[in-house]
Amino acid sequence: MARTYKADVIIYGGTSAAIIAAVQVKKMGKSVIVVSPDIHLGGLSSGGLGFTDTGNKEVIGGVSREFYQRLYNHYQKQESWQWQKREEYGNKGQGTPALDGSNRTMWIFEPHAAEQVFEDFASEYKLTIYRDEWLDRSKTGVVKKGLNISAFRTLSGHVYEGKMFIDATYEGDLMAAAGVSYHVGREANNVYNEKWNGVQAGVFQHGHHFKSKISPYKIAGDPASGLLPEVSTDIPGPNGSGDNKIQAYCFRMCLSNHPDNRIPFAKPEGYDPARYELLARVFASGWRETFDKYDPIPNRKTDTNNHGPFSTDYIGKNYDYPDASYERRREIIKEHELYQKGLMYFLQNDPSIPADVQVKMKQWGLPKDEFKDNGGWPHQLYIREARRMIGEYVMTETDALGKNHVPNSVGMGSYALDSHNIQRYVKEDGYVQNEGDIGVHPDRPYSIAYGSILPKATECTNLLVPVCVSSSHIAYGSIRMEPVFMILGQSAATAAVLSINNKMTPQALPYATLQAQLLKDKQRLEYTK
Repeated sequence: MARTYKADVIIYGGTSAAIIAAVQVKKMGKSVIVVSPDIHLGGLSSGGLGFTDTGNKEVIGGVSREFYQRLYNHYQKQESWQWQKREEYGNKGQGTPALDGSNRTMWIFEPHAAEQVFEDFASEYKLTIYRDEWLDRSKTGVVKKGLNISAFRTLSGHVYEGKMFIDATYEGDLMAAAGVSYHVGREANNVYNEKWNGVQAGVFQHGHHFKSKISPYKIAGDPASGLLPEVSTDIPGPNGSGDNKIQAYCFRMCLSNHPDNRIPFAKPEGYDPARYELLARVFASGWRETFDKYDPIPNRKTDTNNHGPFSTDYIGKNYDYPDASYERRREIIKEHELYQKGLMYFLQNDPSIPADVQVKMKQWGLPKDEFKDNGGWPHQLYIREARRMIGEYVMTETDALGKNHVPNSVGMGSYALDSHNIQRYVKEDGYVQNEGDIGVHPDRPYSIAYGSILPKATECTNLLVPVCVSSSHIAYGSIRMEPVFMILGQSAATAAVLSINNKMTPQALPYATLQAQLLKDKQRLEYTK
């Protein structure tokens, strides 16, 4: 039977940002309901992304830092090291030790350990969470009175009423359904006076491009034979021009090489080795970087990310995902799963794979003790980018490179401008190439503007958006890191509660009031070194 639930703050989403936001609302003495389409809490933070993209860890504060401190405490326990002795773990993190004793933080972790931290937050703070609850995205799903959301309905028929709302999903579904402006794809460089946005053909800032001349045709060198699978017929526009394409998604697989804790890769439904012929040709050219992003996490496991010209990123197959129906999104997610499982099966079994690579590949499998209800496969596709709000302030490349002063900081970022490949195409010379892979490091850590989590005051006055933040494509390439989402989730919750207390809109909330509370709660807002 459909029911109506009420709270001061309603949070839509089950991501890391959603749970941290809910904790903050409770800490500030208000009622909160988390309406989560996900069954598992934590999004990518508990979905395989265990080799945390942190940048400068000094700028991570508040409850976000507490999350990593709780993981440190977990790995201090002997029983947390089931498949490996703690002293055998290499302790390699991104720039600093994974297990940082001086700061009592753990930046590299197993998925189940992260999920348990989010569940611990939920139980300790007595969070009310309704799971597997999906927003009704029809025209009647969100009820607005003037510029305020008064309630939204889920597909189950339940209604959630609140004074303030937070959209903490990767997709920005509540934001979009509430009539807030957003952008999908890459802006042209001239929109925000940027350099690294838009099409970037011939720009290779990581190793994820074809370094040798590889033919994209079924019969090498013969266009009449037709294109191989996974190569687009589209030609990129002029460099710097905008398009509606988005960076590739993948599953951040957690793999195990312990014989007692690994599930062999089975041949997936519809498997066709021909779709991986490009990879076979890459190997034939002498490429040997297969294991460069098998990043070690505790207990003889990995966080396995995309690496190289043809890898786990399913390039060009997600363009319609941000605005797609739930049904179409499920199809896209399944397509990504089958592509990636097929890739792993190909690497372990196809005769075209070099013997030395194949022997090493066969040491790996899915872990029996992760994602147990899904056969060891992650429950969350890595939605690197979807909708991005066009809000009160748009974060741009100049902001995210630390080159100017950002107004009204609600948190900080420090990771490189990082975009994965966006398309794979045939160059004029008849060889295949990838496009869109960018990695530009900031001059220094940068502040993130309060206005970037606020819709325009003319569109919605009781919604905050800490994940699909207002930014250009390339600025989002840095902002889109899980610690930052948690930081912004806490700040969004703080603004929501202060707005209720002061009986005003978040847009009208004096920044000094917000800043004082954020600093009290140990958020880090400015880089002073």
